[in-house]
Amino acid sequence: MRYKIILIALIAFSCAYASYSSAPRSKYDRKISKIDPDEKYQVTNILDGDTFDIRMGKITETVRMIGIDTPETVDPRKPVQCFGKEASEMTKSMLSGRSVMLKIDKNKSNVDKFGRLLAYAYRDDGLFMNRFLLENGFAREYTYGKAYSLQKEFRKVEKLSKDTKLGLWKKCE
Repeated sequence: MRYKIILIALIAFSCAYASYSSAPRSKYDRKISKIDPDEKYQVTNILDGDTFDIRMGKITETVRMIGIDTPETVDPRKPVQCFGKEASEMTKSMLSGRSVMLKIDKNKSNVDKFGRLLAYAYRDDGLFMNRFLLENGFAREYTYGKAYSLQKEFRKVEKLSKDTKLGLWKKCE
């Protein structure tokens, strides 16, 4: 009888441990749905100039555009930055009610430290959103950690935008 109790306790502990060790510790550890580069994903919400939500099947994923950084509007640790509202409004006007195709960069992780999907975003009509925001002065080139595939191109685009004083380069510099 004593061995049965020990055996049952051991089995219960093993099951509980297996369940705990395989569960995500936070939303940042979860698996991201597989991205189909030919699929059009419905944009459901614009969070700020470089971040938006999409519908993937039955779930919502947050997408952070690779290689760009728009001025902050929603970070609780920072005040709204110069040209942040304009950048957010531009992204809203360009993506609200639209779909996007996403491309993952082979040189980068597909998820950032906040659990957001990192991708290049192409609007349903083919417009490359990352580049559009950068070349029109709504974003700066941004590299976090390891270089991404389009880094050199994006730096050239940023320089041209800066030299011609577009968007934030006119208002904030």
